[in-house]
Formats: sequence, C-alpha cells, structure tokens
Amino acid sequence: MRTGCWCHGGHPVLGGSLPLSIPPQAMDQGLFGDLSVHVVTLLSPCVEQYPNLPTRLTRIQLLVFSPSNVPVSSPSGFFQTLPAALDCQELGLGRVYCSSLKELPHGGATVYTVEAETRDDPEPTSSLSSMPQSLLLFLFLQHSDPFTSQLTDAVASEVLIERHLEDILSNNRKAVAAALQTEIRKSLEAEKNKKMNQKKLLSAADVIVSSTISIISCSSNLDFRTTCLNHMKVCDTRDLSSSLRESLWKVTSWRFVPRSGCYTAQMDKHPEREEQTRNEM
Repeated sequence: MRTGCWCHGGHPVLGGSLPLSIPPQAMDQGLFGDLSVHVVTLLSPCVEQYPNLPTRLTRIQLLVFSPSNVPVSSPSGFFQTLPAALDCQELGLGRVYCSSLKELPHGGATVYTVEAETRDDPEPTSSLSSMPQSLLLFLFLQHSDPFTSQLTDAVASEVLIERHLEDILSNNRKAVAAALQTEIRKSLEAEKNKKMNQKKLLSAADVIVSSTISIISCSSNLDFRTTCLNHMKVCDTRDLSSSLRESLWKVTSWRFVPRSGCYTAQMDKHPEREEQTRNEM
C-alpha cells in the first residue's frame, strides 16, 4: 500500500439564517420570541487536494441542535418526508430517501441514502471506483425572547422548542425545504464543476491512448511493438488500449495538489497496483 496526504475532516460552510414562525399550539404553551434556524454544511471526506479524483455523494446526514448547541431528537415525521420536497434534478441526484434514524448520545440524526444520476458521471473507462462522500447538514436553532432573562425561563423555552419541533418545522415546511435545497446545491456546486473538468480530462486521455496505439500498431519495428506489449503485460493492441486507458486514468485521478486550507495526514492512498501503474506509465 502506498501512503499519501489526505484531509481527513472537512470544511464547514456557514449558510444562511432562516426565521421560523412559531405555531399557535406552541404559543399556547408559553413559547414566544424570535425563533430561527442556521444551517451549516460539511462535505466529508475532503478531496480538494485530488481535483481529478471521481467522487459520488452516497449519504446525507441531518442533525438538529437546540439554542444551547445540544443535539436534539430529529422529528421523524418531518424529515422522513423531506426528500419529496427536494428537487433532485436540480441537485444532480437520482434519488434521495430516508434510510435510518441514527441514535446519538444526546439526540438523533436522520440519515438519507443518495443515488447519483449516472448520466452525469464521467464514462466508466477504468475499474477505478469513485470516492464516496457524505454531506452533513447541521441545523442550529436560535431563540431569543426580550421578556425572559432568567436561566429557568431559557431552559423552559428550550424544552418547549424540542417538544414542538415537529409542529414548528411543519409550520415552516416550504421555507425549510427551500433553505436546505439551497445549501445542498451550494455544497455540490464545486463537485459539478469538477465533473465537467473530468469529462474534458477523459476526452484528452482518449486522444492520448488513440495516438499511442496508432504509433505502436503502425510501427514496422517488431522488437518495439513486442517491448511495448510486454511492458504493459498484454497480448495484443486491443488489450493494450484498455490497459493504457486504465493506467492513464489512475495516474491522473491521483494527482495531488496541495491546498493551504486542508489539514493533511498520512494514510493509505491507493491499492498497491498504483505504484506499478506509475512505473508502467
């Protein structure tokens, strides 16, 4: 196994703040003031140092935090139906569905499974699998009431917010869904641009492979042709084309570009075939 530099964590992105209207049933229990939710997104693992590495979003995890930044149990009813309110076509995703409610020490997280649109992915010209990524959505609730100043009042308000969280989110369903749609789209925008660059890279690789095969096939030097086939460990030019394309794609995919904002650590980067691939190239 070869080792390489990886940014293990991610880069949290601070999104917008959305005001939430308090439903009448919560007001009847004594919840007043201004209530809002702040969205923070994090795409993990970070692959910014490998701009040519194919990625695919496989999971979205959503966590809700109280105004005191304590995880709270996600309202299952609202978040289980959330995928139906998302425009997957705009996001470039095939399908999003709720897969589980993951229990945490002080609350719960809603986990969604993501199926990507294969037609938007680069053509599968090699056996190199893409890097799965997860998108974390943190919803931080914020509450203020100028008529309460005691700690007991703040605690009582947080109890009411958690108790009526399902009603609060349902009362703001369209606004919350639109805000999450926007934040998810922003998080995936860079990935869409990277896929466009990968398509250009694939086109260039096809030209390189085609030219290389043409030179070898048209050569009248038998020793030269034999050496090329033996070096790539193939029997004929048809196998040589596939082997060259796969080797070239692996080398370009694992091109490392240092990023100042990334925290890097050493870890296994690629199966041991990569060292052999680089030597062949």
